[in-house]
Amino acid sequence: MGKLKKHRYEELLKPLQEELERMARWAEHCGERILILFEGRDAAGKGGAIHAISEKLNPRQCRVVALAKPTEREATQWYFQRYVEHLPAAGEIVLFDRSWYNRAGVEKVMGFATGKQVDAFLDAVPVFERMLVDDGIRLFKYWLACDQDEQEERFAERLADPLKRWKLSPIDLEARGRYADYTKAREAMLKASHTRHAPWALVEFNDQRRGRLTVIRDLLDRLPDFDVPPTAMELAPLKRKPRRETFGQVKPLKRFGD
Repeated sequence: MGKLKKHRYEELLKPLQEELERMARWAEHCGERILILFEGRDAAGKGGAIHAISEKLNPRQCRVVALAKPTEREATQWYFQRYVEHLPAAGEIVLFDRSWYNRAGVEKVMGFATGKQVDAFLDAVPVFERMLVDDGIRLFKYWLACDQDEQEERFAERLADPLKRWKLSPIDLEARGRYADYTKAREAMLKASHTRHAPWALVEFNDQRRGRLTVIRDLLDRLPDFDVPPTAMELAPLKRKPRRETFGQVKPLKRFGD
């Protein structure tokens, strides 16, 4: 099966994004709290999947969280503390571009966390997530999987494209030779944290367009049926002739191409 063509992808994505908009309306109406974690290898496609979900949603309701490495102060806090402040409130949807699972992945493989810290995290994370779910948060966890040759192709594309080069970091380059180590770390993470209350969904992302569609369909299918009609609105006729924009003493810029 070849990779999904762009025009076909866009045809399939549009009705799913319309369903996402209805889902967001339902979440706001019912005060639902939706939390979606995206994990996976470097260049797996987390950013694209998050964009496909959030693109048509109100950014005041749907937030994307992508935290930088911990500050010196944050490194001394309870490990989950800096993530907790970003959890959704009533009516909100929060998408994490990497999450607390950094400790079981990059921090473990790259030596940023000790074995004791990693073990403590794997013991604590099912309990932490149980607390979130018991409090009413709807938690979804996605691992995006891609083969090493596909990952290498994406790294090369990013390196060659000045507009994508920011996506490559020294850590990404260092991790290239540790594909097997990341696989081992992922399996340990799944064994410890794939629970009934917070299961993982593994999605193949060698074809990123198909992967995005799969994630969105799975997310929608795992939520209750929702049907909250949009608020009825209409534009009343203006009472006077529409006015032209004025600029006072400031000369407006010419339009590009004039």
